Amino acid sequence: MGTQGHRSQGGAHRGGALEGTLERITFANEETGYTVARVDAGRGDLVTVVGALLGAQPGEALRMWGRWGSHPQYGRQFHVEDYRTVLPATVQGIRRYLGSGLIKGIGPKLAEKVVDYFGTDALEVIEHEPERLIEVPKLGPKRTGLIAEAWEEQKAIKEVMVFLQGVGVSTSLAVKIYKQYPGDAIRVVREEPYRLATDVWGIGFKTADTIAQAVGIPHDSPQRVKAGLQFVLSESTGDGHCYLPESELVTEATRILAVDERLIVECLAELVAEEGVVREEIHTEDGEPVPAIYLVPFHRAEVALSQQLLRLLRTGGNRLSAFAAVDWDKAFEWLQRSTDAELADAQRTAVRLALTERVAVLTGGPGCGKSFTVRSIVALARAKRAKVVLAAPTGRAAKRLTELTGHEAATVHRLLQLQPGGDANFDRDNPLDADLVVVDEASMLDLLLANKLVKAVAEGAHLLLVGDVDQLPSVGAGEVLRDLLAENTPIPHVRLNEVFRQAAESGVVANAHRINAGNYPHTRGLADFFLFSVDDAEQTAELMGDVVCRRIPRKFGLDPRTDVQVLAPMHRGPAGAGVLNQLLQEELTPARESTPERRVGGRVFRVGDKVTQIRNNYDKGVNGVFNGTQGVVTALDLEGQTLTVRTDEDEDIGYDFAELDELVHAYALTIHRSQGSEYPCVVIPLTTSAWMMLQRNLLYTAVTRAKRLVVLVGSKKALGRAVRAVGSGRRHTTLAHRLHRT
Repeated sequence: MGTQGHRSQGGAHRGGALEGTLERITFANEETGYTVARVDAGRGDLVTVVGALLGAQPGEALRMWGRWGSHPQYGRQFHVEDYRTVLPATVQGIRRYLGSGLIKGIGPKLAEKVVDYFGTDALEVIEHEPERLIEVPKLGPKRTGLIAEAWEEQKAIKEVMVFLQGVGVSTSLAVKIYKQYPGDAIRVVREEPYRLATDVWGIGFKTADTIAQAVGIPHDSPQRVKAGLQFVLSESTGDGHCYLPESELVTEATRILAVDERLIVECLAELVAEEGVVREEIHTEDGEPVPAIYLVPFHRAEVALSQQLLRLLRTGGNRLSAFAAVDWDKAFEWLQRSTDAELADAQRTAVRLALTERVAVLTGGPGCGKSFTVRSIVALARAKRAKVVLAAPTGRAAKRLTELTGHEAATVHRLLQLQPGGDANFDRDNPLDADLVVVDEASMLDLLLANKLVKAVAEGAHLLLVGDVDQLPSVGAGEVLRDLLAENTPIPHVRLNEVFRQAAESGVVANAHRINAGNYPHTRGLADFFLFSVDDAEQTAELMGDVVCRRIPRKFGLDPRTDVQVLAPMHRGPAGAGVLNQLLQEELTPARESTPERRVGGRVFRVGDKVTQIRNNYDKGVNGVFNGTQGVVTALDLEGQTLTVRTDEDEDIGYDFAELDELVHAYALTIHRSQGSEYPCVVIPLTTSAWMMLQRNLLYTAVTRAKRLVVLVGSKKALGRAVRAVGSGRRHTTLAHRLHRT
């Protein structure tokens, strides 16, 4: 039967050919595309094939070109250089193909019924006479219509795929492009390829540039240069910057685009004139004027956030006016009676500040009493019948705030009721009905989210931001908490420094403060802080599996899946989160014959997997699903091509298989992704292969994520480096300057 689609980078087919059905993929490297798979070539046994098969799915019939070779350990193998998917011709092949979940609405049982009824004509019937499917027993008109629709969509996607793969686009991205521009995909790719970088999740400038080159867009086209400038700015926001100095932007764009610098400068001027970017002269800390280039949303957010904070501070109304004349000695006596604990002087100052100032910041490290202070503030506010709203950036942090105060807390996203597209239901025109808004884990607030939040605080209401400024700054652009605490800003704040006696007895708390002060942690003689010393990175990864899955559960009775979290300095590398996720998944959620699974690139998803979202998606769930949201896979439907995740906010989120690149496994997370979350036990691999990432605030953040137990696995040299390295300087942000100068 005819060819359906192909993966090809062009060129003639060389060497031998092999046809067969892809039975299973045993290994796939997401970054290189290198795949090891088993193929049924119809000879009664399975053949091992290796090479660039990324995108092919089990159940597909493949025609492969390449060469035969022999591996000293694994024996005879077929090395794939190119392949095409073809429609199977045998009853067995058609049953396997239809039942594999490739066609939405058809699972193994239904495939068997259809093939049993129509035999080798099954695919012809689906394509040319889909109305005849109703002849199959127990297959009603609704299901028949869905199957026909899915088949047509699959055909249309394949047509787009043939074109896209000819210009080097992978199968999974081809599906996304088709769905983004149904009916218009080929025109957009041919005429406006750089739109893909902004419109389609998973396609960056480099992929769009490769496509543009393939369809003949000139190397020095202004379309290419402007897209390249916006790409450099977008990449810098991923590194936390709100803007780039113009000279830095021009230098980086010249390097990436490999065109004359004068052309870059001309195109940048055009972009500014077209309002594609914003140019503003700002003053650095040393007072020197610097031309700064912003992407439009980040400039708007920085200006608006500074204005909104100053508006709150200077407003005439006061929704907590009862505290203007309160007898504080009596208030603190009442608190002591009701909580059976006494506030320290700095805590008392923080309580008064939060209840008398319209905007205030409370910061401090672990064990310094931030939580008790917040509880006291909420108790006093509620005693005066104030409307208090509690929020945190993540589901885990919101749950912890609920437990701490005894009052319901929500994520910031749910509090603001974000809508598809990212606009908030609550904003300046429709503010929150709250007298006091308390936001915990405020170090996680990036510029865009902080702006949305502050806009929603009503005139005269009080805003209290609580967080540890010594932790890593937000994953998104900006360092809002640090900017608010900068010298000369008008934002009132209190820093709690005293570690309370009970907390000081914890090795986790004591070592967190040692690390933050630049001192080597104590790793001997403690009941809750351990170091397994091993120098080799690969041996570290092996030992991690043993520590997480066997040693910790045996000694502490902790569940390795729900109670233990691996936090790695980086994703890549022999002991990075990527490798550790594969290792831990095989230990904790191994493949089983009876368990369905879905492969996406180099990842396999199974029911029971710990996962995390890696992009903001405002169209999912009640109020969107956000970068860093964690959950567990609870269902995987091969027939409906959907996967369901139960998030930490107890919400069930459905994903089409085409959307699974928004999820990664979370058995091991990078430390950046762990912000705002707390776990009973944290295990941290420290190897010299992650040398450049090893910094004090990174290790400090990881250690402070643990409630009960920290286990370090790796080299003492890497640990020493992490304690000594102070960090890589500040982010490009002018929020503090805007607050100071206004």
